[in-house]
Amino acid sequence: MVRRLLGLTSGRVAVGILVVVALLALLGPWLAPQDPLANSRDTLAAASGEHWLGTDYLGRDVFSRLLDGSRVSVLGALEVAVTALVVGAVPGILSVYLGRAFEWVTLRLADTLVALPFLLFAVAVIALLGNGITQAMLVTGVLVSPLFYRVSRAATLAVARSPYVEAALVAGASVGWVVRRHVWAKVLPPVAVAFAQTIGTGFVIVASLTFLGIGVQPPAPTWGGLLASDLGYLSHQPWAPLAPALLIMVTVWAGNLLADAVRDVSGHTGRAPAGKRAAAGGAR
Repeated sequence: MVRRLLGLTSGRVAVGILVVVALLALLGPWLAPQDPLANSRDTLAAASGEHWLGTDYLGRDVFSRLLDGSRVSVLGALEVAVTALVVGAVPGILSVYLGRAFEWVTLRLADTLVALPFLLFAVAVIALLGNGITQAMLVTGVLVSPLFYRVSRAATLAVARSPYVEAALVAGASVGWVVRRHVWAKVLPPVAVAFAQTIGTGFVIVASLTFLGIGVQPPAPTWGGLLASDLGYLSHQPWAPLAPALLIMVTVWAGNLLADAVRDVSGHTGRAPAGKRAAAGGAR
């Protein structure tokens, strides 16, 4: 699947952009030419050889803060996606096999999470647990999880009604074996699409929360925080918000482009689980 994904132009572009962003998150603090937290008297300076993107209202180097803030943005987006995957996909698969009571409870929980406004709920939880990026992203990941629940449940239902799966269960196969052997192969492609899409959504969520000052303590730099501080000085530096805004837009676009590429690839590579003939015989 990875080879087919890289065979698409959209796949290569998306992966290339996301790899660059990941490298910025990994190496950003070491690539920053100056201390991102150091103040100076050269406030609201224009771009120059010393300050590639100028300085902010406290004289801090904007380019260094942009590089240093990449880590929080990338880790936050991944935390949202991974949390949503675990909280949503696992119950979605198990709801098909663990009885009507478990199914009813998980469906009602998913409906409830969809109805909750994530921003207000995240603010309320952070007020209780403290202002931190981990708390904010975990809460947001839980609120996004119904997407994975619905995708994984729909794919599992399609497989669960297949004759070879019913034959395996009649032959005495355990639910865990059926999920590993037959269900997961069918669930993985749509879940991979949802995961790639959620990465892009995660960047928007991280930028939105940090723009409001939620999830991060000043003066720690973030892309959303840089955008918020730059908007307060548009009369002095009308170009200042362009760099963080463009970085957020390109990263989100790459995540959505990757989701489209994964969907195209999975549509061509989806195959019925091999060995219908071995479903019952290999059950254990």
